[in-house]
Amino acid sequence: MAPGEAVVEEGTRERARLVARAGVVGAGTLASRVLGLLRDVTLAAVFDRAATDAWWVAFTIPNALRQLLGEGAVASAVVPVLSEKLAKDGDDAARRFFARIRGISLVALTVVTVLGVVFASPLTELFAGGYRARPGELERTVTLTRDVFPYIFFMGTAALGMAALNANRRFAVAAFAPGLLNVALIAAALALPGVLARAGHDPVLALAVGALVGGALQVAAQVPALRALGYAGAPRFVLDDDVRAVLRRIAPLTFGIGVYYVDLVLSRRFLSELGVGAQSYFSWAMRLCDFPQGIFVMALSTAALPSLSTLAARGAKDELAKTWAHGMGLAMFVALPASAALVAIGEPIVVALFQRGAFDAQAAHETARALAWQGGAIWTVAAVRQTVPAFYATGDTRTPVVVSALDLGVFIALATALRGPMGHVGISVAVAGSSAAQMLLLLAALRWRLGTIGGGAILRSTGRTLAATVAASAGGLVAARHFTALTRWGLGPSPAARALAHALPGAAGMAAFTAVFVATAWALRSPELGEIVSAVRRRLRRRGAT
Repeated sequence: MAPGEAVVEEGTRERARLVARAGVVGAGTLASRVLGLLRDVTLAAVFDRAATDAWWVAFTIPNALRQLLGEGAVASAVVPVLSEKLAKDGDDAARRFFARIRGISLVALTVVTVLGVVFASPLTELFAGGYRARPGELERTVTLTRDVFPYIFFMGTAALGMAALNANRRFAVAAFAPGLLNVALIAAALALPGVLARAGHDPVLALAVGALVGGALQVAAQVPALRALGYAGAPRFVLDDDVRAVLRRIAPLTFGIGVYYVDLVLSRRFLSELGVGAQSYFSWAMRLCDFPQGIFVMALSTAALPSLSTLAARGAKDELAKTWAHGMGLAMFVALPASAALVAIGEPIVVALFQRGAFDAQAAHETARALAWQGGAIWTVAAVRQTVPAFYATGDTRTPVVVSALDLGVFIALATALRGPMGHVGISVAVAGSSAAQMLLLLAALRWRLGTIGGGAILRSTGRTLAATVAASAGGLVAARHFTALTRWGLGPSPAARALAHALPGAAGMAAFTAVFVATAWALRSPELGEIVSAVRRRLRRRGAT
């Protein structure tokens, strides 16, 4: 076989495996997102808004650093280099390289963890200075930040392990392990607040305990898979050419993450000045958006990076562009209907999931207002997440950084202008607007870099998906409104009846939305639907055979 034919065949093979690999990641992420949803429902019901406001800020600080020291910059730099090592130099060279990267990572994580604990007070003030107007709230958040900060050590370690597993096409363990964090947080929220209160401690500190236990469990869950691959050996503290290559990739990525961090600091700072509940409403809306993004969109992006990196290492630019376009069509098939559903029937969904205990109707309404804007931007976020790995795979870490800086400018302008008239919803509008700007700039840059991005194929695919989405939105909205009217007069005053009244409109709306979307996509002969169904069938057959 000629070298060119071999490259084309490899590109075809990688595209064929993309859905199956994304399905593994998506299944694990689905489990984690379901547990994360149960976690958020539990937190909303158990703790009041002041406590959840403190938690969201405290957990955001180390969680944001994870983008730099874990699954963000480091993983995005490590996976392409590790994939290239595996493709060109073999398994032993890749294992030695990973041991050296592990050593550098452990040093960095240790230093950052110690600094974070020591400087928890100024860090918290940076994120939530507006809490000074709420007596005791800033001090409470500082304590919670200090206690939860060591989570970054566990999360960074787990993220590097995830990079090694993904580069070796072992997606299952890395996908399912994050669910352990949510299990630990749910258990802590249900079991520890009373114990801590009786001992004279703030009950919300239970969540810090849950986060640290969950982080440790994620690291432990990866050990058997890493050991089987030969990646669980002792770290080596050697700065050689390969490690320097990763650090060179990380340098511009670090600046890009720094831009993201400024964005995050500003959004949290703005929200801290907008009254009790603003942090929580924004954060719950964001978490609901993370649910569809994580199930398939992020999974597809994660599965695509090793494939794109392998094709880039072989110089197969045309096959890389085709593989990227293929992934984009699949991403839009999930992201467009997800965006539409959260806009059309967002409030019934929030009521069904959250309205109980300390989470009342007002909290549901405010969360739904934020969700309409953040949810409407899921498809632009999906496009960004599919496009950035294409730059990373080719070694271009600078373009996403430049675009991130421009995106920050858009966010600041919109947030500054809208937070006054729109309150916390203005911050969600700013997030949506900046994401749209980022998408457009990245697509233009990728087309310039590759020469083509298969725009015609993407537009045809997106057109079919959009038609199915419009039909589904109408069906979901009609069903939700019908059951809302029905429950206003058809159910009694008992707690069970109230719970049913809260759940029915959202559940009926989502069921109708999903049924109409799938039926319309099938009628339009959407190849994305067929590809996803075929991948599920193959996996079920393999499981049945075993």
